[in-house]
Amino acid sequence: MGEILSGVLIAGSSHVGKTTLAKRLSEALGCTMISTDGLARHPGRPWPEVRLPVAEYYECLSPETIYWFLRVHHENMWPGLKRAIEDGIAAGRRFVLEGSALRPEFVAPLISGRVVGLCLHADSDVLRERMRAEAGYQEAGEAGRSLIDKFIERSLRDNSEMYKAAQENGMRIIDAAEPRALADIVDELVRRASSQTSAKSGAEDR
Repeated sequence: MGEILSGVLIAGSSHVGKTTLAKRLSEALGCTMISTDGLARHPGRPWPEVRLPVAEYYECLSPETIYWFLRVHHENMWPGLKRAIEDGIAAGRRFVLEGSALRPEFVAPLISGRVVGLCLHADSDVLRERMRAEAGYQEAGEAGRSLIDKFIERSLRDNSEMYKAAQENGMRIIDAAEPRALADIVDELVRRASSQTSAKSGAEDR
């Protein structure tokens, strides 16, 4: 009998569909879902209502600096996330953890028979369309579009960097624009968890 599935770690850039997949998996596996977005503050998307600090962040900084701050934020979060993941595994609590802070280069060393790591990726045009639609880009004024464009540029760069890191670290990549691919990974992990649970019960009965 293989190791019992304990955790599923879902990486990916903004708007790639991490939360949606995580919810589907947590419901199907009957376990806790956690998002890294709620664990630390960082300037978010500049819509629908733009707070002054968020507007100033995107107005005053260059695209390179905005992305640099994002990477530093993720690096600062990782030690705490790593401890939480290891504690969850040790406690035997099955969980699904999703978030952009789960960068492939951080997550890959933790992948094992008990921990599955997934990196969601989508084509830049797909992500740009998603973000513009949610932000109401067509109805936004010139200033609003400028903020949205900076957020999109940051996110598309992150999408590309995560894809590259996932490839380099041998992390499984899922095409987030393909509904069948998402459904397949849910089915696969549910079958895996069910077979492991059945095998464990059978061993305990003997």
